[in-house]
This record gives sequence, C-alpha cells and structure tokens, in this order.
Amino acid sequence: ADRSLVFWTLCSVALPVLITLWCSFQRSRRQVLIREIFRKSKHDWHYTDLFGQPSYCCVCAQHILRGAFCNCCGLRVSEGCLKKADQLFLCKEIMMRSNGGTHSSMAHHWIRGNVPLCSCCMICKQQCGTQPKLCDYRCVWCQYTVHDECMMDCLKTDECTFGEFRDLIIPPYYLSTINQMRKDKRTNYEKVVPYCRKHWMPVIILANTRSGNNMGETLLGELKTLVFDLSKIAPAKALQLCTLLPCNAVRVLVCGGDGTVGWVLDAIDEMKIKGQERYIPQVAILPLGTGNDLSNTLGWGAGYAGEVPVEQILRNVMEADGIKLDRWKVQVTNRGYYNLRKPKVFTMNNYFSVGPDALMALNFHAHREKTPSLFSSRIINKAVYFFYGTKDCLVQECKDLNKKIELELDGERIDLPNLEGIIVLNIGYWGGGCRLWEGMGDEPYPLARHDDGLLEVVGVHGSFHCAQIQVKLANPVRLGQAHTVRLILKSSKMPMQVDGEPWAQGPCTVTITHKTHALMLYHSGEQTDDDASSA
Repeated sequence: ADRSLVFWTLCSVALPVLITLWCSFQRSRRQVLIREIFRKSKHDWHYTDLFGQPSYCCVCAQHILRGAFCNCCGLRVSEGCLKKADQLFLCKEIMMRSNGGTHSSMAHHWIRGNVPLCSCCMICKQQCGTQPKLCDYRCVWCQYTVHDECMMDCLKTDECTFGEFRDLIIPPYYLSTINQMRKDKRTNYEKVVPYCRKHWMPVIILANTRSGNNMGETLLGELKTLVFDLSKIAPAKALQLCTLLPCNAVRVLVCGGDGTVGWVLDAIDEMKIKGQERYIPQVAILPLGTGNDLSNTLGWGAGYAGEVPVEQILRNVMEADGIKLDRWKVQVTNRGYYNLRKPKVFTMNNYFSVGPDALMALNFHAHREKTPSLFSSRIINKAVYFFYGTKDCLVQECKDLNKKIELELDGERIDLPNLEGIIVLNIGYWGGGCRLWEGMGDEPYPLARHDDGLLEVVGVHGSFHCAQIQVKLANPVRLGQAHTVRLILKSSKMPMQVDGEPWAQGPCTVTITHKTHALMLYHSGEQTDDDASSA
C-alpha cells in the first residue's frame, strides 16, 4: 500500500511537469518553424497573440484570434495556414516583374476579406465588411473596396489608379521600366509615365524605428509605400533613388527626431558634393523624437503619438510649402601650445549651447548609453531631463561662466553679465517647445527666423532660470544677433552641445559660420498659442 501511494504521488507530480515540458518543446518548435517561414517569405509577416479587430484567415476563411499579418499587403492568416498563404498570395511589390517591355499601367492587387471598417464599395457605394465572415475585396494600392457580388470579371482586370495618393506613389511599373532603360543605357526618363505627369511629386519615407517612443516600427506598417528603415539602410544610399525621379519634384518624409533629420540633411549635402544638386528633395518631418524643436518650428508639431491618421499626414505632405533652412558650421579648435589635433567640425540646424542645458543633455546621454532599454518613451526621457535639471539647480556646476568665456558677435566683443549658460539659436523653438528669443513678449523683439542668415544669442542664469523661461515666468538675457559667432573658453572644462549631441570640452575656440541652405517643407496647419501670439 505504501509503495502504491508513493507511485501514484510521483505520477501526480511528474505527469503535469512532463506535459508542461512537452508543451514548451512544441511551442518552441512551432516558433522556430514560424521564424523560418518569416525569414524566407517575401511578405513582411508579423505574429500577434490577439488581433485588434475581428479577423478571418485568408486561406481557410475561419475566424482567428491570433496568427500572422503582413505589414505590407494586409494579409491575415492562422498559424496552420501560414505556409500555404505564402505560396498562394503575392505581396505588394515595389518593382514590377519585367518581361522586357515597358509598362504605363497596372491592374488592381486584390486581397479578400478583413477590409477596413466603414469602407464603401466603389461600385454600389454601400458599406463593405459588414458580414461576420471572410468577404469583400480591397486593393492594396488604391485602397478601393468592392463587394463579392460587385466583383465582376471586367473589374478584376481593370487598371489601378492608385487612389487619392497617386501623385505621391512611385508605381512598381515605373521602377521596372527605369531599370530596363538603364540596362539599355538610355536616360530619356521624361517619356516614362508618370515621370511626364505634371503634378507628380513622389514621396520617399525614411523612418528611424529607434527614435523617441519607438513609433517608427508602427509607421513602417501603416504607410505601406516606399519606406526605408534607417536602422537597416543609410540615408545616403536611400536618397540615390532621387536620381531616377523628376528633378526638383521629390519629397522626403523623415520619421524621427531632430537628430534623424540632421542625419538626412547631411546625406543631402553629400548629394551636392557629388554634383546631384538638381535631384535634391524637399524634406518634411514626422516628429518621433524627444524635443522635436525643428519640427515644431516648421509647423509639423511637437511630437507624434498616433493621434493623426496616416492619410492626413500624407495630405499634409502634399499641401506643404517649400522654404529654406539655414545650416551652420560649428568649428571647435582646442587651445594649447602643443595641440596638433584637427579641429572638430559639426553641422548645426537648431542650436548650440554651453552651460546647464548642455550639462542636462550630457548626463541624459550618459545614462541612456548605460541602459538604452529604459528610454523607449518620450515621457520617461523628459522626466530624466527634469531630474538632472533639478539636480543642477542645487549643485550649479556651470556658475561664473562669464568669467571663463569670451563672446564675439560679428567680431565685436560682448560684455557678459553674470551667467551660467549661453545659447546660440538658429530656429524659433528651444528646449522642447519654448520660443526662447521672443520670450514672454513684453518687450518688442524681432521674430527669430530660420532663413535670414542670422543667429540669435541669449544667456541664462541657471537651470532654474531655464525652467522659468519654459513656463513663461521669465525672459532670457538677450545678447544680440549676428552672422558669425565666436566663443573662447579660457579655462576649465565645460559641457557643450550641438543639436542635442553633447560632450565635455576643455579650453577652446568655437566659431559658428553659415554653411548652406536646406530645402524644407513648411506645414501651415493648426497654430499653437505661442505661434499665434508671435504672428
């Protein structure tokens, strides 16, 4: 009896453990198989444990709660049908398969089922996707939807118009035709459709999936057009596509923070050096970073968190006006008798600073380098900035800056009051949404512009003064405007930053001169209170 009791006790303990181990083994084996299918597939598959809306498998037509979906063409399938779906359905292609000839049109690319909510049939104008089953069709290019009953044989071969955004889309047949012409060593692209179309303004999207709150990964799927992931391809390589498109017509949408925008503008400057100036695109911004001051200055907002539909973003890019942005050369030359190192050279779009805000940026970057996984949210990033700003209010590491530094504006020496920081501005916004030069507006100061070849130079008394300026309780110390700014750090080591990239700098001479102009797009949408008051 005792042996029997021990045996059954062991069985009752071992059996659940064995079942759990077997299930874990099967789950891991299934995941390996799914990853292998994902790796070999031409679809951009993503796995989800729970779909956000009622979904049906495109192969077996059964209702599914979890499975895989293609970020590019929108296919949804269950785990068991994944391999079959990969064989049955073609994904959205960037370049049409060439048969040696040229094309000027293409047929619709229909996908059955899982149509967007509140979509209407292009034939009968009635709502689609109302039945609880796999029904109705959607074209992955023009986004038109059609009822099963309205899907006639003639419609299946009908020409796709690319819908509302046909003036932004680069058709697959265009790239295949251009590729064929390059093989034949022909360069008369002007005759190719839609190159010859008057209002065609193709858009290339460059997304940094690591910016700010990591919204770039979501946007890669939602935009579903010609998108380059900057974590996988350098902007200089992606922008070479502009040389195959009409001159002065291409628009680039940069999805990222101000640092990403600067990276893309540097790549555009390389195009000028290569003699490709006539292919230079105009740049729009979708702000995904932490500060986004350049985006705010150009009317694209202080930050994107998914509140604006992707369709509206593309409309804004279509309607935006072209403007110029000054870009500045910042040269830092170390001082000393035996200094043989080359000067450090930076390109500035937003601002240069020395003092408390550069110290906050330096501490923030050092913390982010140690634990990058913690900095995936814009709110967390700003909270860390707030922490270091509060700490500096107590420590005052940058005090008596006016005794350590000399300032020259257009060659004229400026007598400095008691300061802890100096900020040199190219754009209207600073510090995540503060109009620094205009301040509270109680004194008549000319508005800061980003295209006048002038820099605005201000001083701050410390971190607490910066906080007061942010909430409109104080004004900065306005030191003047100039075409050339020169700062001489005489002694000690001070924190400096250019466009949010900080470093600790010893005795040196900093010279800021005009470098070039960048072609940007300005969105004259909804104004903030600060914009309205300054206007």
